[in-house]
This record gives sequence, C-alpha cells and structure tokens, in this order.
Amino acid sequence: MYHFFVPEGNASEEEIRITGPDVNHIRNVLRMKPGEKVVISDGQDRDWYCIITEITKDFVLAKIEQEAEASELPAELILYQGLPKSDKLEFIIQKAVELGVCRIVPVQMKRSVVKWEEKKQQNKLSRWNAISESAAKQSGRSQVPEVSAVLSMEAAAKDAAELDLVLVPYENAKGMQATREAFGLLRSGMRVGIFIGPEGGLEPSEVEGLVQRGAHAISLGRRILRTETAGLVALALCMYELEQQEADTRIVDRSEV
Repeated sequence: MYHFFVPEGNASEEEIRITGPDVNHIRNVLRMKPGEKVVISDGQDRDWYCIITEITKDFVLAKIEQEAEASELPAELILYQGLPKSDKLEFIIQKAVELGVCRIVPVQMKRSVVKWEEKKQQNKLSRWNAISESAAKQSGRSQVPEVSAVLSMEAAAKDAAELDLVLVPYENAKGMQATREAFGLLRSGMRVGIFIGPEGGLEPSEVEGLVQRGAHAISLGRRILRTETAGLVALALCMYELEQQEADTRIVDRSEV
C-alpha cells in the first residue's frame, strides 16, 4: 500500500487533502484511481488508512477509513554521523530512517576526508532530506526524519549536551559490559545521541571530549566496523531494546486486566 505525507492542517476528521509533488506522482507515475487504498501520515505520529475519492491536477482527496497504529519508536534517536566519502551518507540516511532514527546530523570530524563546502550545502540538504522522506514512506514511518545542516565536532558535542543519553561506539572501548550497561539505561521518552566516526574512526581526543560531557564509550564487538555499518548496528540495538521494553509492558498490562 502506497504511503504519503501531508502537513498537519491537511487532515480533517473525515478527509485528507494531498497536495504538492505527490499529486503528480499519484496521477501520472502511479496512475492511481479513485477507490484505491493508501496510508497517509501527518508527520506528527498519526497515520490513517484511506481510500482515494478524487484526483485532480492540483490535489488528491482521500476518505479516512481508520487510524493506523503509530510506528515510531518511543524514544528519539539522533545519529551524529562523521562525514564519509563518496555517496555513503545517502546509504546511511536511507537505512537509519528504516531503523527508526528521528534526526541525522552530518559532522565534520578530524578524520573526515571530505571537506564540507558551504556553497553546496542547500543542494545536498535537499537531496538528503528527499532520501529521508522516500525511506520514511517505504518503511511505514509516521514522521520524516530531518537531515540537519553539517556541524563541526564542537558544535555537535554542544548540540548533544542536553540529551538524556549519548553513546559513542569506539574501537578502543574494551569489553561488552559497558555496552550492556549503557543500553540498559535506555528508556521510553529519552532523547538519545549516537556519535559515529568517519573512515578512520574518531580521534581519541574527540572521544575523550564527549566522555567528559557524560557520553558512554561502548564497544560493538571485536570486529572493526565500517562507518556505514557502525551507526546502523547501534541504531538496531537501540530499536531492539526499545521495542522489547514496549512488548514487555504490553504483556504486564494484559496480565493486570
């Protein structure tokens, strides 16, 4: 079933109006017809199963059948990704969105080979956010995660200072006990940051600076993971922990009825 996003004001109690580029996509690319079913989200954690009732060149109307169960994780996961080479960031954005990230912050770190050019920022940001929206539609997300403007490492550390939990996968972190303890702190409602180094990893001074601010340096195992792999592993572990906690809560709630 195709999935579309609309601004919050486009949804009433009974009907939703789709506008913008999705109208052309529905009419001329997908060639959808009235009577076909779609999922529509308002980007604010509300989803609806709908039936298209009218298609024009300017808008598409869909009747709400029922509200769908929200698919978002119960905590906000923010990925601070060291700028990688080539188009790796596009892959990272796509997969991170599938795994439940709520924001992606590209970071210029000491070992980043790519040197960010401000004049390219707007075009890059537009493309990265388009990739995020496409991945959100494909994976059934209720929200489209934002890809933020590129930050320096110092600015990223300050940005993360107000979060509830910050995790720093680091190849020199020893043992899995600290990893277990750090993920054991994860709770519903938290805002959680994950710092991932570029090719070559994080500089020891960068890790030390984050740890001094309260971050947890953790190991993801004995193997050295690529930059495009490490963040996804950390996100997957967070997703598992949060989903398992929700499942355990539902079991307890049912047993008390």
